[in-house]
Parts: sequence; structure tokens; C-alpha cells
Amino acid sequence: MENKAGLKTIVHSVYDIQKLRIQMGNRIVANFKAKLGQKPSMPEEEMDAEGKKILADLRKHYRKITDGIKVFPSQKKFVGDEVITSYTELCLLSQYLDLESYEQQHFHRLESVLVDFPIWTEWLKGVKGCGPAMAGVLISEIDIHKARYSSSLWKFAGLDVASDGRGRSRKEGHLVKVQYVNVKGEQAERNSITFNPFLKTKAVGVLGPSFLRSGSEYAKFYYDYKHGLENHETYKDVTKLHRHNMAIRYMIKRFLVDLYVQWRTLEKLPVAPEYHEAVLGHVHRAA
Repeated sequence: MENKAGLKTIVHSVYDIQKLRIQMGNRIVANFKAKLGQKPSMPEEEMDAEGKKILADLRKHYRKITDGIKVFPSQKKFVGDEVITSYTELCLLSQYLDLESYEQQHFHRLESVLVDFPIWTEWLKGVKGCGPAMAGVLISEIDIHKARYSSSLWKFAGLDVASDGRGRSRKEGHLVKVQYVNVKGEQAERNSITFNPFLKTKAVGVLGPSFLRSGSEYAKFYYDYKHGLENHETYKDVTKLHRHNMAIRYMIKRFLVDLYVQWRTLEKLPVAPEYHEAVLGHVHRAA
């Protein structure tokens, strides 16, 4: 059975390799477009549809060139075709395919490890839009035993509200003073963030969009909240992007409430009601 530390290592490896694979893919597509006299598209976190089609075509030509070759050809023995015309292009594509293979290997390893965690097998696995990689992030980064309230998860994920009434960020006014031992072995003080930046990035930037793309039940929270903002006197004139980001954050917070309830229940830990349930009597049911 893999422990959470081991799971965390696998999760970060998956995302590290994925990042390298995407960067390599973007570089290959940009080079190919430049060769055709096209303007390279702006770098994206994930490949767009056109880029994926280009890579798919290049992959076919790579296999045609290397078909039947047991050892990767040297530069002297390189014979290209009408698409892959240089040895450098062949090497770049080979590196991309290697990264793609490593990513899949780590992903399969992650899937096999997750079965050791009941919150995955009993609940997260059934949440549409939350796949193994994202579940690995949640399980490895969150210590549910320390989360006495659902709002504890909001704070740890950087989704709470700072003292100035704005969403939590790295701004100076949102930081706290922490004690640490400096290189001289002396007690010192510095400003620090109050949340887990990796968890926040993946929850807001990966899980949120995934809920929307997959048609998850949590998407309703997004659309209802955004509609409310569009018709609210205070927010109707702010940018669409601002309202979108606010709705994404709200949707993830509702998901974290359910995660808190399900996980604490599975671990046989006390489950504290939310403020609006305890005081106002409004009950939100876990999905």
C-alpha cells in the first residue's frame, strides 16, 4: 500500500512530465508552422486542436521513417521524407514521444495507487470531471484530519476571503508573519502565504474547467452563480472574465464542501455543519 508521501511524488511526477511534454509539443508545432511560413500560435498550457492535428500527422511520418529500425538512426544514416526533412526534427519528435510514453506510465502507476485510498474508490471516482490525476492532487495535498470545518479546505486551497474583502492572493496585505530558522541558525520572521499554491492552481485552473467541459453536476453551481452576478447591481458591469473567475471559485468551494463531508465521514471523523446550515438552516446535500 502506497502512503500519501509516495502518492504525492507520483502526482508531481505526472504533472512535471506533462508540462515538459506540452512545452516540447508546442516547440515542435511552432517549428513546423515556421517552416511552412505560418505565424506560430501563442504558447498555451495545453495544445489547441490545430496543434494536436499537426502532431498527429508528424507522428505518422515519424513511424514511417523509423519503421523496422531497431536502433535510432544516426545523423549520417538519417533519411527523411516530405514532412520530416531534418535530423533535428526527428530527434525533437522522438523526445516528445518518449515524454508521452513516460507520462502514460506514471499515470497508470497513479491509477493503481489510488485504489488504496477509500475517498477515491468510494466517492471521487464517481465525480464527473475529477479524474485520477486531480484526485491524486486532492488526496496527497490535503490532510483531512486537520480540516475541522469545510472552510478549512477553502482556506488551504486559497479560496477564502482576505481581511480586505478580496479573494486570497500573494499580495502583501494577504500574507502572514511566520517564524523560521535562517541560514545562520537564528530565529527570524518573514511574510508567507496562507494557502497551498499547487492545490489552488490545480483546483481552479484544472478541476474547474474540467467540471464545465464534462457537464459535471457541479457545473450548475457555476452557471447559477454567474447568472446571479450578471444580474447583480454590484457585479453586472465587471468584465466577463472576472465574473467567470468568481463563478469558478464558487463552484470549487461547493465541491470542497462535499469533499469535506464525504472524506470526514469515511474516516469516521466529526463533520461540522457549514454556517448557513447551522445558523440559517439551509442544507446543501453532497453529490
